[in-house]
This record gives sequence, C-alpha cells and structure tokens, in this order.
Amino acid sequence: MPSKLNKATLNALAGGRHSNPFSLFGIHREGDVRIVRTFQPNAVSVALLLTGVSAALPMQQVHPAGIFEIEMPVRKRSYRLQVMRVDGSVCKLEDAYRFPAMLGDLDLYLMSQGSHREIFRKLGAQRTRLLGVRGTSFAVWAPNSSRASVIGDFNDWDGRCHVMRLHPGNGLWEIFIPGLKCGAQYKFELLDKQGELLPYKSDPMGQFHEAPPGNASVVYKSHHRWRDGEWMARQTPVPKMDQAICIYEVHLGSWQRGGDKHQYLTYRELAEKLVDYVQQMNFTHVELLPITEHPFDGSWGYQPIGMYAPTQRFGSPDDFRFLVDRLHQAGIGVIMDWVPAHFPKDEHGLRRFDGSALYEYEDPRKGEHRDWGTLIFNYGRREILNYLVGSALYWIDEFHIDALRVDAVASMLYLDYSRQQGEWLPNERGGNEHLEAVAFLRELNEIIHSYSATSYAEESTAWPGVSQPTHSGGLGFTYKWNMGWMNDTLTYMSEDPVHRKYHHDKMTFGLVYAFDENFVLPLSHDEVVHGKRSLLGRMPGDDWQRFANLRAYYGFMYGHPGKKLLFMGAEIAQEREWNHDQSLDWHLLEQPSHRGIQALVRDLNQVYRATTALHELDFNAEGFEWLDWQDSDSSILCWLRWAADGSFVICISNFTPLVRSGYRVGVPRMGCYSELLNTDSAKYGGSGVGISGELHTQRIRAHEQRQSLQLDLPPLATIMLKINGPVDGKRGE
Repeated sequence: MPSKLNKATLNALAGGRHSNPFSLFGIHREGDVRIVRTFQPNAVSVALLLTGVSAALPMQQVHPAGIFEIEMPVRKRSYRLQVMRVDGSVCKLEDAYRFPAMLGDLDLYLMSQGSHREIFRKLGAQRTRLLGVRGTSFAVWAPNSSRASVIGDFNDWDGRCHVMRLHPGNGLWEIFIPGLKCGAQYKFELLDKQGELLPYKSDPMGQFHEAPPGNASVVYKSHHRWRDGEWMARQTPVPKMDQAICIYEVHLGSWQRGGDKHQYLTYRELAEKLVDYVQQMNFTHVELLPITEHPFDGSWGYQPIGMYAPTQRFGSPDDFRFLVDRLHQAGIGVIMDWVPAHFPKDEHGLRRFDGSALYEYEDPRKGEHRDWGTLIFNYGRREILNYLVGSALYWIDEFHIDALRVDAVASMLYLDYSRQQGEWLPNERGGNEHLEAVAFLRELNEIIHSYSATSYAEESTAWPGVSQPTHSGGLGFTYKWNMGWMNDTLTYMSEDPVHRKYHHDKMTFGLVYAFDENFVLPLSHDEVVHGKRSLLGRMPGDDWQRFANLRAYYGFMYGHPGKKLLFMGAEIAQEREWNHDQSLDWHLLEQPSHRGIQALVRDLNQVYRATTALHELDFNAEGFEWLDWQDSDSSILCWLRWAADGSFVICISNFTPLVRSGYRVGVPRMGCYSELLNTDSAKYGGSGVGISGELHTQRIRAHEQRQSLQLDLPPLATIMLKINGPVDGKRGE
C-alpha cells in the first residue's frame, strides 16, 4: 500500500526538517488503522517484532532515505524493530518515537517560571526507565531553533535519526532514546529559525565531557555511595560565623604532579595525597579553583563551558565525589570556585546557542567582556537564572560542596565595569548598577543558604552590604574577600623596613572597616602571577630578612580579624611565581628556611583553631582592641583579640630588623603570661629572640592599661601572648 503521507512530508521527515516528527513517527492512528512508521537510514530492511507473534512482520519502505511503515495489528500496543543494515548486520531495537514525553506539566511550568530547583534532574542527559525500558532521556532549551536533534556515536552523528519533541510553550526539546547507556558520546544538532545548521553544541547541562581535542558530552550516571553522613549532619542553614576558617586554596592541576611525564594526579590520587597534607597542615577547608569543565588550561577554569560537569582532566564525576567524600571524612570543608559572571565564545559552547543570543545579552555593550574575550550571562531572563541557580544547587546537592566562592562579582555589579564612556548602557534609573545581576545574586544567596551551604564573594569595590542579609538590603553572601586589606598589607610588606614608618597606615587602615563585612583575608592565586612575584619574592632584604618578613606577615594575618586564606605554595615559601603547567616546588622543603615557613603555617593554623579569641568574634568590633597603632617610628603594632568569655590574646608585630629590648606592653589582666606563638622561633628559622619562660605583670601603666609586661621584641616578627591560668571575669569586669 502506498504511504498516506505526501512526497513533501516524506522528504521533510527524511531530511530531518519536519517540525513535528513525533506526530508521524512511532505509532499513530491514521483513519481507521494504526500505522507504525520509522526512519532507519542505511537499512536494507526493517521488520516489526510483536510480543506473542513469532514471525517478524516486514515493513514497507516508502522513502529511499530509509522511511519504513506498516499497519499495526489490532490489539497490539508495544513493539520493537528488527533492522538489517547495509553491512549485513541485524539488530533489534526499541523505537524512540513510541515513547511519551518525560517532562511533566509541573516541570514545564516551573521551568517557564525559572524556578525549577531540580532542573539538573530534568534537562541534559538522564539515565532512566520509561514504559519498563531502560535508556537515556535528553532535554535541551533552544526556543529559537527550528529543529533540535541528539547526535552521537550511537546514530553515526546523523541529526535526522533522533529529532526531538518540541514543547512550544517554553522552547524545550526532548527525546527518550531507549537502550542508550552510560559512556555514549553526544552533542546537540540545532537548526536556527531560518533552518540553517548551527555548529554542533555540547550539552549545557552535560555532567561529563569528552577529553580534548574532542568536545562531546558523555552520558553519565553516578554510582558513588557517600560515607560523609556525619559531616553532612552537622551542616545547618544558619552559618556558624564564630568558627575558625583557614582555607587552603588549590589548583588541582599544579599542586603536585606524578609519573615520568609529570602528568596530572587523578581525583582519587588527590584523595590520598592532598587530603593527608591538608589535614597535617591543620587547614579547616580546601578551596578548589574552578573544576567546572573548561576548554583552555590557561584560564585556570575561570572560563567554564560545562557548568554542570567536573573537568575530565582528573577523572570521572564519581572520582570527584570520592575526593569530596574523603575530605569530609577527614573533617575538611570543600569550597568550590564558581563562575556565573561570564562564559567563553567557543563555538561548541553557549555562544548563540540556538542561533540567537540565548544565554548572553544581545547588545555587546551589556553582553561582552572585551578584556577577557568572554560573554556575559543574561541575568534578565528567568531561564538563565534557573540555569545558574540550578548549577549552584547541583554542586551542593550532587557533590556535597559546602560553599561556593563566586568569582568576579565586581564585574557583575557594574554595567560600566572596565568600560569607557559610550561603551555601556545605564540602567532604567540612569545609574551604573547592574540591577538584574544584583537581583540574581540576592536570590542565589538566599537559596544557597536554604540548602545549608555558604557563599564567598570575590568583590573588589566598596559595594555596601556584600555579606549582609538580603532582607536588610545586602547581597546576602556569607563572606567577602577583603581585597583592600590584601593590597594595602602586601604593599607595606614590600617596602624596605627603613621606609615602613612612612606607610604605617597601610597596616592599620583595614581596621577602620574590618567589621563592615564578614571578611576573609585572602592571599590568593591572583597575588602570585602576572609579574607580581611570589609572596616571598615581594619581601625585601637578604635571604634571612625575606623569610623573617614573610613569617611576621603571616603572624600578623592570623592575629588580624577575619577568616584566613592561603594559596598553595605560600605555606612552603615558593620562590617563583605560580605556573599552572608545573607542580609546586616541593624540593624547596629540603632547605631549613622553607621547612620553617611550612612549620609556622601548620602551627598558626593549629593555634588559630584552638584559640577562641583568635576567631570567635572575627566579625564583631568587640573582638578587637588596639593597644598601640601609632608607633610608626618603630613600625610596631600591638593589639588584643577577645573572645566572648573574656579570654584574650595579645598580638605584637615588629616590622623592623631591630630587637626592641625592654619593650613595655600594657595588658588587661594581672598574672603570668607566656608565648602562644613567636614567628622568630628558631624552629621556624628565626633568631630565637623571645620569652624563654613566664612573664609577670608589673603595676606600671602602659597603653592605657593599669598593668604591663616588659619583654624583648624579636626582629621582623609577630608574637602572640596568652595569660596562664583561667581568666577571672569577662572583659571590662
């Protein structure tokens, strides 16, 4: 019997250009009969297989490109296809076009509103079961495409084979491909509104990606069994702001390498070596430079192309889960750098995804970062917000990430960021604030906290309330990086000690605003690249003075209000700048001076964590008190750190290479005092000047205190003093 479809319709189906192939492929009632129709290119013959019918029923070829059809026998519903190919092989398969839609009405509604909290379980590639058949469902948002197909190694990358079903109300395309297993590589083949073929696209929601030079997405399903239940049970929606946080910032590709070819360590190898090291060094958290999939190594991950995929450079998604799991079991929190500010222009990525500016703003004055050669997400579209918030929740939910450090927040907040007059568009109020991005960040932080995670902002301007609650007008981040403190103090430390008295304010100015935000003190990767030199390389003087300066600076940092962050290599006094293509110079630890810095950082972390006064009131002015901030001639700073129970620590920094003999410091309590830590200790490579035993207070006023101690201040050093025995009464009593 001739097909009931006309030639034009058959040609459209065979060419993959029919607007709704689901209306004609699969099983459909046409008049008084039901027709099964399929497209099988490269097939010599196709037959219908029915349950309870022993013989295969030959189908009629109605188009030379490979369209076959047959009348479905009465009282039969399900079927399979038997396909004989040109090469003589025979396969039995399920017909993708006999399966219903996977996305329900609620899914479609929530996605259209941009409020689907589990979008990562609906879009992309999902291993699932439908009508009792295992396979993979695919869904992609491409509202301006005239056709969307899944192509891959399973259909010879032929876009005609698996043309997707369109949900016209919100531009979602979907298809269930029965029998398709994990490991299958795939992309989306899209036609624009004019029917022109676009560059093949990786899945924006892809959970795993092919290794370069390929850029296909890979079907993946996790089988990891988590063992961090004890850690996860302790997480709460209300952050514990009084806890000690000392962060080890890590670029996984260059922390350490292995083998004769200095190849990357895998996630599982890192789960052994990195976890043990961080635990030994007493850090509380690891912060990972972006591990979201990215095409260019030199971007360090800050130009992501796979916002839902751990990079394949170090292993599979479950390998990454294993690393996070091990960190948690060791009592170490995991912070992940996350980049919602921009994305690269690679053709297989999000750029003009469906032929239109879908993920980015159309106008380059709002949609392009010319400095970075990247595009800016369109924060005015609810679907884009859903995509980004969904990514954040994906890492929190699926990978147990404890916190996201949001990169380049300043570039998101200002429409004129790094732009000249005429290169940007003001908001509806005529200002330079990016109101849509502000609204996104507030919503993001509210949702993140509701999932018992926290957030860190890398924000370099004076935008008010970055780490203040949204209900009081803030952006809602938990913490903010203190870029001003970092710039000022590193500038001061790079000065020759003889000139430091003229720059004394750079070490004190941070206390003017220290409690305006919930600050982290960051000595990050950005401070040891692009000609800035390593931290040790910035320190003036001969070798002894350089190491002493660095030790004194670390001591000052750990005594200063704010949580702590050190980039890898800082703890061993890396000599050269960081190079993402090389391992850290671990051989430096063969030298006593470098081992001394490492020992100091380990002890600083231990003392900081064990001493409530050094972290409990980091964000409260009640936790800090200057004893002397005006002694610029001697380049000495002296201050108190208080805990809520009245316990305290005295911190003194001497930023000159002179021993200050007989230095008198006022103290708030009578009693015996001893060193809590001394960066000039011989075990750290210092000169060993300090307190050998106990110091007893004298009733001599100093620093507006009724009693004081007299001691010798070591050169280029920070010391911390504690009172021995219990504290008799709270502060001020």
